[in-house]
Amino acid sequence: MVMDARSGEVYYSENADTRLHPASLTKMMTLYIAFEAVEHGELSMDTMVTVSRNAASEPPSKLGLRAGQKIQLRYLVRAAAVKSANDAATAIGEAISGSEAAFARRMNRTAKALGMTRTTFKNAHGLTEEGHLSTARDMTILGRHVLYDYPEYYNLFSRVTADAGVRMVSHTNRRMLESYAGADGIKTGYTRAAGFNLVASAERGGERVIATVFGGNSTASRNAQVAKLLELGFQKAPNRVAFSAPGRPGYMGNSGLNIEVARDSDPSLGNYGKAVRMASAATTRSLRPMLRPGSEPEPAPLVAEVQLDIETVIAEAQEVAAAEQIAAAEQVVEAESEIVAQAVEAAVATAVAPGASVAPRARPVEMAQVTLASVDADAVATPQPEATEVVSRVSTSGGRHWGINVGRFPSRYAAEKVLVKTALSEMSSLDGSLRKVVDRPGGYDANFMGMTREMADLACRRLQAQQVTCFMIGPS
Repeated sequence: MVMDARSGEVYYSENADTRLHPASLTKMMTLYIAFEAVEHGELSMDTMVTVSRNAASEPPSKLGLRAGQKIQLRYLVRAAAVKSANDAATAIGEAISGSEAAFARRMNRTAKALGMTRTTFKNAHGLTEEGHLSTARDMTILGRHVLYDYPEYYNLFSRVTADAGVRMVSHTNRRMLESYAGADGIKTGYTRAAGFNLVASAERGGERVIATVFGGNSTASRNAQVAKLLELGFQKAPNRVAFSAPGRPGYMGNSGLNIEVARDSDPSLGNYGKAVRMASAATTRSLRPMLRPGSEPEPAPLVAEVQLDIETVIAEAQEVAAAEQIAAAEQVVEAESEIVAQAVEAAVATAVAPGASVAPRARPVEMAQVTLASVDADAVATPQPEATEVVSRVSTSGGRHWGINVGRFPSRYAAEKVLVKTALSEMSSLDGSLRKVVDRPGGYDANFMGMTREMADLACRRLQAQQVTCFMIGPS
């Protein structure tokens, strides 16, 4: 497959949809998900990852990690991208999803969202496994997404050497990087079943081409074939072309709820589907804590039985929020009026002579103008024995600087819809929080804000127990 990376136009393909073993081209997806997880706060590049026995036992190519060893995620990423280390790739997957099997499921959900229609992942490293298959077209698509979705990390794939924490590692395809003008990545792969694979990208004079080869007979012959394909791409690529970045999928996290639902019920969500599944029947085990003996509150209606139209729910929620804001404003005005009245009363009391009456006098009939107060300035300025501190605005945040995120969606309507449904499904822990949709470059974030750290942590744990994507948002 030969593709113009700028527009996505395919210049040449041969057997591009044949399902074959991708070998370590798989690690492009492992790293793509790692970049995504860091971006959304699941972990950071400084996170210390504990290497499992499973990861440490992976066959070469490997970094040489030991079971129980702790190492920063950034070093695992460098080892997987530059050296193509299998133990590092497995450790990354386990750190993100808890197990390699769970990570493989996330890989497949992400592949589907990227449009990789003929790819099935079984592991994080690409060693031969039954059913672990991909195509030249799908891997070209993935390479383009790595390039444009996370450009801040793309330089990893062009490093000839890199510090992987425990030692320096060298690039698996430094010959191609050093010999072909403009080459700057992306990923090699080799197993006996796969042969010599390569997804390569090169840029010359503003033109960028991606070429993919599966099943080469040797490193040299594969590199020669890829160089030939890149030249073909540069010959066909126009100097100027309308740039069209690949559509970045919505964030799914480890649950994958954003895309695994029927689309016909809500066309506005497009290929992403609904983000939250509402229960259609009673669960066999309650996710809520048991009540104390003797306490028998009135049973709350099941969220699953709420049949209100979502537009009505959103409108009602907005009306309630507006009413609450008006009530709060009225309370502030009333409080400030009371404070002013008390201040005036105190000033008048200090201005009059001791023992004098403070009762109001009758207003003269001929009086044309009303004098509100005539107070001696020196008397008002006289300091009082015990000064009263007047507070004009009281903070009511109560430490509510935290929030939670329940997903990123392709439209504001989709994000608002999910916020309402999530609020209905978890009313106890989300009570008092503020629903907020934030416009991001990759979509619309659905957030609940105005929570304490404890409230946000509890809400996330309860939502995750219901298989809903959730992560905490700290004070900005």
